[in-house]
Amino acid sequence: MAAAEATDTQLMLGVGLIEKDTNGEVLWVWCYPSTTAALRNLLLRKCCLTDESKLLHPFVFGQYRRTWFYITTTEVPDSSVLQKVTHFSIVLTAKDFNPEKYAAFTRILCRMYLKHGSPVKMMESYIAVLTKGICQSEENGSFLSKDFDVRKAYLAGSIKDIVSQFGMETVILHTALMLKKRIVIYHPKIEAVQEFTRTLPALVWHRQDWTILHSYVHLSADELEALQMCTGFVDLEVNNRPDLYDVFVNLADSEISIAPLAKEAMTMGKLHKEIGQLIVQSAEDPEKSDSQVIQDIALKTKEIFTNLAPFSEVSNDGGKRVLNLEALKQKRFPPATENYLYHLAAAEQMLKI
Repeated sequence: MAAAEATDTQLMLGVGLIEKDTNGEVLWVWCYPSTTAALRNLLLRKCCLTDESKLLHPFVFGQYRRTWFYITTTEVPDSSVLQKVTHFSIVLTAKDFNPEKYAAFTRILCRMYLKHGSPVKMMESYIAVLTKGICQSEENGSFLSKDFDVRKAYLAGSIKDIVSQFGMETVILHTALMLKKRIVIYHPKIEAVQEFTRTLPALVWHRQDWTILHSYVHLSADELEALQMCTGFVDLEVNNRPDLYDVFVNLADSEISIAPLAKEAMTMGKLHKEIGQLIVQSAEDPEKSDSQVIQDIALKTKEIFTNLAPFSEVSNDGGKRVLNLEALKQKRFPPATENYLYHLAAAEQMLKI
């Protein structure tokens, strides 16, 4: 148990404070420990205080080059000790994906700053969580790291909601994820983008890999360089950037489209129809929870890998398994199935170099 807690406390990287003053200026005012200018600029862009639309987003999260960021933003009431501040954002950076955990902790830090008007108490609480995994304060609430299991974070989104919106087309998302293709999600509301994108990695549960997730991205060069697979935008201009995606999801209009260059790898056939039907039937079953739906999809995914196994062999250097393309061709699968299994082997790095 102590070992688990020790690793848990090594996940946080830093805490920062951004303020908007009565003149409308937004400034990065404090952080612990230090942070790079590049990351500071990125976090200023992510916090809604610099946004021209003036919309307040209470909580946003995302990832930049394997660093997760979590930002809680608060309006300052007139009664606060912070006389010259209208809004502020508390920023936490960490190595792990766990939005609920860091939302809870940043809310406590916000209450502390509202009450004391100085970062000192926040820093004390941050260090307490960093070293002991716990901070307790009677008036601002308590926080216990181990209350937030990472598996709960992985299961927090709703696969059933995705299927109710996209039906059989959900299989396009499943296929894209299996083949490690780039999916871009657009919606004008960041909350909708975050809710949807965070659920997608659960469609390939066997990988349990949330590092593929970039749930809040701006069309700026430094961010686009660092992109991976599931990417969320609130700027519709991304639709005109087919260089950034293989599959484009317009959440606002419930439309999924495949980029021309990805069409060949994403050719759908009988196997995809089977997978799609299984996903829809499972998700539409009122008796089944989201985690049971994920389990059903995971079992089907396992079956696909089992189908691929007979056509793989240990490579000559005695290392990993590679695809025997001749054996696959001799099986005479329908062309779309053979194509899918070939591209799946490529995604799993099973092709002979």
